[in-house]
Amino acid sequence: MSEAAGGADGGGRVFFTSTGRSLETEDEIRLTSVGVDIGSSTSHLAFSRITLERLDNRYIVADREILHESEVILTPYARDGSIDQQLLGRFVERQYELAGLSPQQIDSGALILTGVAVRRRNARAIGDLFSQEAGKFVAVSAGDALECTLAAFGSGAVARSIRDGRRVMNVDIGGGTSKIAVCEDGELTELTAVDIGARIVSFDSDWRVLRIEEAAKRFAAEVQLDLAAGSRADPEGVDRMVNRMAERLFEVMSSGSVSAQSASLLRLPALANARPPDEITFSGGVSEFIYGRQHGAFGDLGPALARAIQKAMGNWQSRVRVPEQGIRATVIGASQYTVQLSGSTIFVDPLDSLPMRNVPALLPDLPLMHEALNPGAIAEAIRAALFRQDLQDSDAPVGLCYRWQGSATYARLEAFSRGVIQGLGPLLSRGLPLVLVGDSDIGGLIGIHFHESKEFKNPI
Repeated sequence: MSEAAGGADGGGRVFFTSTGRSLETEDEIRLTSVGVDIGSSTSHLAFSRITLERLDNRYIVADREILHESEVILTPYARDGSIDQQLLGRFVERQYELAGLSPQQIDSGALILTGVAVRRRNARAIGDLFSQEAGKFVAVSAGDALECTLAAFGSGAVARSIRDGRRVMNVDIGGGTSKIAVCEDGELTELTAVDIGARIVSFDSDWRVLRIEEAAKRFAAEVQLDLAAGSRADPEGVDRMVNRMAERLFEVMSSGSVSAQSASLLRLPALANARPPDEITFSGGVSEFIYGRQHGAFGDLGPALARAIQKAMGNWQSRVRVPEQGIRATVIGASQYTVQLSGSTIFVDPLDSLPMRNVPALLPDLPLMHEALNPGAIAEAIRAALFRQDLQDSDAPVGLCYRWQGSATYARLEAFSRGVIQGLGPLLSRGLPLVLVGDSDIGGLIGIHFHESKEFKNPI
């Protein structure tokens, strides 16, 4: 449904608020978005309304409004250690009721399985279940780099780097992992993730171990702490372990050359740390304890880890700031910062290839800055990215994201196309569609080149 804003004469801006629309005439678009964060420790949702305004051939986000934030629950696990998808499903259904929304009213959003939760053997099944229930435009996403990026946006660190003109580091400490992002001038310049979190081990009220992750076993061994499921932990030993975790975290945050022990905890390449940040913000569940917003205990390392981090921060010169969002940073980032819209230069063949849903995104570091592009280098970057995300044997399409640089001459388009075909060869050889996502208005040209010059037979 669409209507004209600005009076009975039908003048003014045109906006729409439902699906089945054309992008050719609307000046303002309002989307209802949902972000679902299923983490190692906690799970929660956020519903947002996003207003996009036309700027030339593109739309930019003009306004974001939070419609409903769910309560934060402890992620439920079944006895076999897998995530209890029935309990999570009922929780999500209840949040839709409280928000006054139905799945059919959702236009966009993301479901993020984060930390060790994404490693549970039923993670993909949960993703598929939630994508169907949460609305047909909700994307299923997972991965340390994406989670780190969403936390940096959702916490406000990216915006702060513009507003304050400073180098801002955001440290998102969750239940299973910590994500570190460095922001300058509105861009993420560095990011990494490390196996340090508040819920790598959980206890009952008598300090008996209920659940333990591999990272906790390694930290316990470092400080000679006996830690095993079913055994009673020594509280003083747990404090020693938490202090060691904080030491490792700050080494990753500050050093350009980390020790072998810290390097073994990294889930992404280490930060260069060429110079220290001007400001630091903390987000994630542990941040609630760091900033004094939470004082209760949840049978994990959260309060102790927060105290150790506060103590370690006393030796830093960087100023600690309060983020815009703490525990909700990732889900706010998922619901509000994953929407971009353009309809001016696209290519689809055949048309019935769409819609496609639950397409994982790949963002390799493609060498597109040179005038003469190297197909072999492009292919190698794509293969490496597929391997990092364990998608080289995917039986479903993978979206290859690229940032085009320079001119779009025939020679450059030809080299790019050859590199893409080589890099995605294992997937394309199965007849899977070629899905390319660019951040500039060149999709039409690239699509035509694949279709006509390369006579590419797969759907594009």
